[in-house]
Amino acid sequence: MKRGPMPARWLVKTEPSTYAFADLVRGGATTWDGVSNALALIHLRTMVKGDTVLVYHSGAEKSVVGLARVSVGPRPDPKQSDPKLVVVDLEPIAAARAPLSLTMIKAEGSCRELGLVRMSRLSVMPVPEKAWEFIVRKSGLPTT
Repeated sequence: MKRGPMPARWLVKTEPSTYAFADLVRGGATTWDGVSNALALIHLRTMVKGDTVLVYHSGAEKSVVGLARVSVGPRPDPKQSDPKLVVVDLEPIAAARAPLSLTMIKAEGSCRELGLVRMSRLSVMPVPEKAWEFIVRKSGLPTT
């Protein structure tokens, strides 16, 4: 898939009891691994250094809680023997000043094409421009 000159925008989901955005902030960077869904892996393979990523806490929180950047693009997961499994490295940019709930995202018309609304189980997804603008504005994240 050919990409334009602008960095792409993504959303990744994580269960905060396993790995929270605060863990990313504390560590300064992480290798985003553990993705096995075929469509989510396609999205991971499309990421490049500099892309921005919304971090969403699943489980009880169900909110966008932070913003990160891809610091190292996709490569085979070094912990797995299957070459189809890939990882990227993320670095934190900022925590949301006001975490944005899934309920608020679903209520916003500009977010109806967002995978989080249409395919709630998908763990890595692109974010359409209008949805990105709404989420960033409402959650108080920087407009990188």
